[in-house]
Formats: sequence, C-alpha cells, structure tokens
Amino acid sequence: MSSTDSPSLPAVPDIVARRSPWGEVLHSLVRSPTFLTGLGILLFWVICALFGEHFVPYDPLDADIINTLAPPSAEHWFGTDQLGRDVFSRVIVGSRDILTVAPLATILATIAGTALGLVIGYFRGIVDDIVSRVLEAFMAIPVVIIALLAIVALGTSKITVIVVIGLSFA
Repeated sequence: MSSTDSPSLPAVPDIVARRSPWGEVLHSLVRSPTFLTGLGILLFWVICALFGEHFVPYDPLDADIINTLAPPSAEHWFGTDQLGRDVFSRVIVGSRDILTVAPLATILATIAGTALGLVIGYFRGIVDDIVSRVLEAFMAIPVVIIALLAIVALGTSKITVIVVIGLSFA
C-alpha cells in the first residue's frame, strides 16, 4: 500500500464573521447602480432645496415683461413663463416646497389609509359596507377635481395642500 500525502488545507475558523441582515441590505444597495443613480438625483434635489437661492441666476419672482415666453437660451436655460420669470430659477427654488409637501402628504396618506383599513377590518358588517361604498363613490371622482375643490374651499396654504393630497390618496 502506498500512502498519499494530501496538501494541507488552511484551518477554517469555527466562527465566520457575517454581516447583520441590515448590513447585507446596505451592501447590496451600495453595489446597485440603480440605487446609486436614484441617491444621486435625490441628493441633487436636496442640495437645490437647501441652497437653491444662492446659485440661481435670477430671482424666481422678478417679472420681466420684455422676455415673456422666451425659449430656452444661454441667458434663460429653461426659458421664461408668461410673466417673464426665469423657469430654471423657479424650478430650483421651488424644489424646497416639493421636498416638504411630498413626504408629509405620503406620511399622512399612509397613516389615514392604515387607520381606515383597521377600522373597516375590525368592525366588519354594516360599517364595512358603508365605508366601502363611501370610498368607492369617492374614488369614482377624479382626484384632481376633488383636490381643486378642496383647495378652492380651504385656501392654498402648504398645510392645506399636504392634507388634500394626503387624504386624496389615503
């Protein structure tokens, strides 16, 4: 009989360092080009919202009657509106409102929808039937019409817009 010598294998440690489940998620997200692209776009808009007034070429509220409805050019990158206001400046400065209204309306819609679903699920029977019919009638009307009617009745404050959007999509 002949003996065969096998090359020695390195010792395997008993405990292998592993990432936590959140570490695995973060690791896979950081390696995803889609996630990094979305994160870059989000960071761009957050920077615009925080520091937009400091690097826009024109005041977003200044009207210039001579340059009304001007097409995009080197002077006005996105052109001008009906009052001659620079559209690029208005988009950059307006990002602050969008980045506050959208998340707050989403949170309100989630809370209201969850609460309504819990009430319907808990009480069932006649309460379920009544609330379901009211919601079906509400969903039959276009959201834009409901939003416009509510804003006309309640005003155009930021809180009103958040509540109208949040409850329209609850």
